Amino acid sequence: MKSINDDGSTQDLDPQSDHSSDYLTNPNSNPQPHPHPRRPRGFAAAAAAAVTTNSVAKGKKEREKEKERTKLRERHRRAITSRMLAGLRQYGNFPLPARADMNDVLAALAREAGWVVDADGTTYRQCPPPSHMGSFAAKSVESQLSGGSLRNCSVKETIENQTSVLRIDECLSPASIDSVVIAERDSKNEKYTNASPINTVDCLEADQLMQDIHSGVHENDFTGTPYVPVYVKLPAGIINKFCQLIDPEGIRQELMHMKSLNVDGVVVDCWWGIVEGWSPQKYVWSGYRELFNIVRKFKLKLQVVMAFHECGGNDSSDALISLPQWVLDIGKDNQDIFFTDREGRRNTECLSWGIDKERVLKGRTGIEVYFDMMRSFRTEFDDLFAEGLISAVEVGLGASGELKYPSFSERMGWRYPGIGEFQCYDKYLQHSLRRAAKLRGHSFWARGPDNAGHYNSMPHETGFFCERGDYDNYYGRFFLHWYSQTLIDHADNVLSLATLAFEETKIIVKVPAVYWWYKTPSHAAELTAGYHNPTNQDGYFPVFEVLRKHDVTMKFVCLGFHLSSQEANESLIDPEGLSWQVLNSAWDRGLMAGGENALLCYDREGYKRLVDTAKPRNDPDHRHFSFFVYQQPSLLQANVCLSDLDFFVKCMHGKDPWNLLCSM
Repeated sequence: MKSINDDGSTQDLDPQSDHSSDYLTNPNSNPQPHPHPRRPRGFAAAAAAAVTTNSVAKGKKEREKEKERTKLRERHRRAITSRMLAGLRQYGNFPLPARADMNDVLAALAREAGWVVDADGTTYRQCPPPSHMGSFAAKSVESQLSGGSLRNCSVKETIENQTSVLRIDECLSPASIDSVVIAERDSKNEKYTNASPINTVDCLEADQLMQDIHSGVHENDFTGTPYVPVYVKLPAGIINKFCQLIDPEGIRQELMHMKSLNVDGVVVDCWWGIVEGWSPQKYVWSGYRELFNIVRKFKLKLQVVMAFHECGGNDSSDALISLPQWVLDIGKDNQDIFFTDREGRRNTECLSWGIDKERVLKGRTGIEVYFDMMRSFRTEFDDLFAEGLISAVEVGLGASGELKYPSFSERMGWRYPGIGEFQCYDKYLQHSLRRAAKLRGHSFWARGPDNAGHYNSMPHETGFFCERGDYDNYYGRFFLHWYSQTLIDHADNVLSLATLAFEETKIIVKVPAVYWWYKTPSHAAELTAGYHNPTNQDGYFPVFEVLRKHDVTMKFVCLGFHLSSQEANESLIDPEGLSWQVLNSAWDRGLMAGGENALLCYDREGYKRLVDTAKPRNDPDHRHFSFFVYQQPSLLQANVCLSDLDFFVKCMHGKDPWNLLCSM
């Protein structure tokens, strides 16, 4: 192809021509510019526009598909994360928040592996704590090293011949501890050419190490810790059903032993079934007056329990101390005054909270009956209140004197670790449920769950309590909220009158320790007992808000005995986790807290666990129990080691318990 230049000469435009090839081989040459291509017109322009439009549409569709694929991948990732978090909460007891992310998971796993994770994400290993009294040094990761060899070795030799992390060797004496170094180095990445002895800034200060060692030696020494008063609970059968003190001399011997152990006081149950046992509003206090006079002579403090429940009779129909006879007579004609399970079986252990404001007890409501007895007690023993002998009054609010439904009663066939059953099928509570459902706008919710199993079911065997069960759907949350709110309203109503009856006197409420199935998502046993406390909700918060409203002290049952690993695995128990949640929830709301042991014999290790619960060493705010109640059938009849009990009292009082050991 030829082109005509301005001077009339021609130029070959063929790309294969010599000029083109010269340009390719010689880039410094000046090729002539190519003419701009002509823009298509007419049909060609329309065709080009169509091709462009199709390309744009195709690219948009591809982008939309990629977005959908990204969403699917994200949903899949979130599903995997959700299952991981659920598994860690359920089977690993990791305290993960409700909306945990992978940072929370990594932090929990690192802490479980022994690492320290700060709030800003800084992660490091903490120096292992010293071991027991018999050894002055912690276990070493590397091979055994003597104190002399550590003094003479260099950093280079130590790092090359030992593992990357050095710790205190078992064979070191206190005198040689100042030569120990804790180093975290990577021998593969860092070269140590300095051959100086181990005497660098990485060495631990001798006085700090000695302080840690002494704290390890005396890890069971509670000398100087806060003083926690100790009360001993007297047996229930010391007063018969005619309100007579059975064995005054035996009581004196019992109190004499308590006084020798420096116990601060005693706890006495005042049973409704004894005081008002035969006729309404006719109270008999003679036996309690005689007992309190004996306690006064020994100069012991007195805590009194207003016991509005029955005592004993869990495994038989004959109760040691039943409800008042006139109440049982009313119950023969109106059985709905008692708690009722789904099968219609009545539990006479205490009155249903559905009659708190129903005049079905000889013209009185349930809370009026409770108030009348409390007011009678306050009037009868006004002199003891005036002189300060009665230090506190505990108000019974449910089964066993605890704020709970009678959901796991042995007389109904319950056996540990069954989940129990809901107790809301008397006509008064059913009426309350219908009213709540109607107010919510879903009248068909006015029913108890029909897939909640029976007393001895396991959570995974039911459709209501299993993982992702009905307990967490809309109906389940509504029912459980109403069920727990009924418990809270009962506590609020009774405590409002108790504060009137016992002005300027400490009032105590006992909270149960329902620790079995605590590691499951639903916390089934707590739900049937009235505490809406699944893994994604704090069920103790609203309860403690009511207790704070009335300035009440919370008493919690503590387990000092050790549970077997088989038992822990079978029922997914976690008494330590429950205790941590309950106590911290109460303390965070400004409540005073007390404790009471489970009714079992203890050895010294069990007593130490009780003291650790009463006075947590790692609490940054140094919070502790305001009192502790030790219950045992009898110090004279039961198999109680008085030296161990003396050790326990000394530890609670913050005194040196080793004086006892030296004298033995």
